[in-house]
This record gives sequence, C-alpha cells and structure tokens, in this order.
Amino acid sequence: MKGRTVAWCVAALLSTMASVAVAADGPLRICLDEDRPPLSMHHRGKPDAGFDVLLAQAIAERLGRPLAIQWFESKLDEDSSPQLEANALLSDGRCSLVGGYALTRDSLVVPGMKTARLPDFAGATRDDRRRRVALGVLAPSQPYVYSPMTVVLGPKASGRKIGDIGDLAGLRLVIESGSLGDAILMTFDKGRLIDNITHLVPGRDDLLGALQRGDYDATLIDLGRFDAHHAAHPDTALSASGYYYPIGANRGYVGLGSDPALIEAVNKALSALAAEGKIAEFGKQVGLTYLPPREPAVLGDVWTKIIQR
Repeated sequence: MKGRTVAWCVAALLSTMASVAVAADGPLRICLDEDRPPLSMHHRGKPDAGFDVLLAQAIAERLGRPLAIQWFESKLDEDSSPQLEANALLSDGRCSLVGGYALTRDSLVVPGMKTARLPDFAGATRDDRRRRVALGVLAPSQPYVYSPMTVVLGPKASGRKIGDIGDLAGLRLVIESGSLGDAILMTFDKGRLIDNITHLVPGRDDLLGALQRGDYDATLIDLGRFDAHHAAHPDTALSASGYYYPIGANRGYVGLGSDPALIEAVNKALSALAAEGKIAEFGKQVGLTYLPPREPAVLGDVWTKIIQR
C-alpha cells in the first residue's frame, strides 16, 4: 500500500513537471490592439504589422517559444477602460502578456471591481461578449518605449514655435473630450485657454481631419498617433511642432502578478534587445518616433501633476 502511494506521488510530481515544461515551451500568447498604428495593426487581407508586432516576435524568439498574437479591439470612447480590458484578457487566459500598455500608477492598481467584461477579440463567441471575468492583479514589465503628448499644428499655424503650452494662446484649439490632452489644455494656467478650445467626440468626430481642413490650428495628442497619420498621409498639411509635454508615460508589457517568472524572463529579453539597439530599430522600421523609456518607469498621479502645473 505504501509502495503504491509513493509511486502515485512520484507520478503526480512528474506529471506536474511535464505540464510546467509544456507551458514554458508552448506558444507565448501576447494580446495586441488590432488598430493602434504604428504600434500594432491587424487588418483583413494584410499582413500583421507594427512596432509591438516586431518586438513581440523578438521577445518570443529570445524565450525560445513560438509567438501567438491574440488580437483585440479597444473602443475609443469615454466609457472604455484599458486597465479592465487588459485585466480581463489576462485573467481569462486569452494571453499571458498585453503589449503597448501605458505604465501609470492608476493603470496598475488593484481593480475596484471583482469582474469585468472582455473587449471584442478575434475568435470571440456570443457568450464571450456577454460574460464577465473574475479579475486578477496586474504586474508590469520594465518599459520599452516612451510615449509623450505632442502639439500638432494645422496648415494655418505651420511654423509656429511651440516651447510650452502657453504658446498655444491665440490659436484655435481642438481636442477630444475626456482625453488626457483635454485635461491638460482645459486646466492650463487656471483655464487660460478654455475660450479657444473646441471639443470633439472621440470615435465619432475626425480630429486630425478637421485640423487638416484648416478648421482649427492645433491639437495635443499622443506622438504615436501623429506618426500613424503621417505614415498614412505622407503629403499631409499637418506638422509636428517638436514640442513634447513634460509629463508622459512609458509603455511596456503587463501580465498577471501570479506569473512573476514570465515577467522576469521578458525583462531580461527587453534589456538585451535595448542594449543591442534592436528596439529603436523596430521603431524606425515602422515609422515610429522612438524615444527610449524615461524615469520614473511607472508614472505617478497624472491628474495631480497636470493640475499643479
């Protein structure tokens, strides 16, 4: 009897070790937004592309594992929550990492709710769109790119020197309501720019299109978004001011706190790729204005910093 018990325990241990080995050697599943150029793009009839796609391929190669990308769609509206979407995807086992994640303290706190709905993702069923997922705790990798806000100028303001937000005084400003740029412009110098700001609805109005037509003179958006516009419209009349708002966020991977070994392995791969200049090279290949990560690695209270400026 005792011999059979020992044999059963050994078998169970070997089975567990085999399962762990299979998990470590199996596909590295990374969730990426299907429509966030130039970071990640997944469109029917076209090859997958983007900075995060190239980086994910390199990370998987360093870890000696095949790559499997789980594409998902993040809605650009005031009700969306990138934090809850990423957590739901990870907690549901759709992937082990979410790429291109903005590393802020607010985005990494323990969620205030126990469950959340999944964003729409490739292969989702009707039941997937209805159910809620029990959430875990997020854990970030080290950052791999810095993502600042930049002022983009319309044709009538081309050549205007912008060294600070105050230099936007007198220009017709346009911004998407509820965005970070909205908070920055509305609160600047106790509301000095408010009378010159027009708000558009994200996901419904065409911000850069309106700026291109000359309806407005300037906006404040994520640098990567302007890179994407420039790549799609190389003859655009819009121009980069060269000004970066001093409060910006790094981007990195986020996984679950229950898998620290994966985060550690990814960090080692990122450090090696950065030292070899590969990450900057990936940015150049896709037309991304690559800026290396800056301290702090995880941005603190964004809203307080903005209001206090």
